[in-house]
Parts: sequence; C-alpha cells; structure tokens
Amino acid sequence: MKTVIFACVQNAGRSQMAAAFFNRLADPAKARAISAGTRPAQRVHGEVAQVMGEVGIELAGVVPQQLTARLSAGAWWLITMGCGEDCPVLLGVKRDDWPFPDPHGKSLEEVRAIRDLIKAKVASFIESQGWD
Repeated sequence: MKTVIFACVQNAGRSQMAAAFFNRLADPAKARAISAGTRPAQRVHGEVAQVMGEVGIELAGVVPQQLTARLSAGAWWLITMGCGEDCPVLLGVKRDDWPFPDPHGKSLEEVRAIRDLIKAKVASFIESQGWD
C-alpha cells in the first residue's frame, strides 16, 4: 500500500480535492491519499465544498490538518500544490509540484474548472503509477 500526500498551505482547497479524487479513483488495495497543509485553515473553503458536492464528494465536514513528520511517515509521494517554500522536503519521499491556482475566493465557474483540471491530473497520475 502506497501513501500519497497532497499538500497546500491551508489544506482547504486544492489538496482536499486532489486527495478526494485520488481515493475515489485509485485501487484502495494499492494506494491511498491524505491531504495536509503547512498552515491549515479552520475548514474547507465553501466554494470548494460546493463544487465537490456537485460530483458526489462531501468535503463540508472535513477538517484541514497540519502536515507533520508523523503524518508523513511512510509516505511514498508528496505532491505539493502551490505552497512553494512553505512545503517541506521529506527525505526518501518522491516529490512533484502541481501548480494549480488557489480556488479560494474564485467564482464557482473558476473553481469548477480547477476541480476538473485536478481530477484529470490525479487520474493520469494514478494510471502512470499502475494504481487504477
């Protein structure tokens, strides 16, 4: 079982969407995803929860969490999503950066477009790793 961490600053938008899509699309016997942030918000952004609800994924009750050494123990991949210097380097963990725009404060149309881009990238990543 491989663990992928999706990380952004507030853990209230991009990383939540990516982890949710990952866990929906990947074979749970092969891989799972968690999301975390370097400075977590109190809750998932309302516009993110709304557009994810439109595709049957409930994020309204999800609480953003801190990216810690304990949380990242045993991770296979760290996918950063716009946290730049704020995201740590995890020794022995593969890393990639997916620079999607921050959905916070954007119109629902813009957030839907970001959501769809993230879903496509996650699906492609899962397939490239053989986790589908």
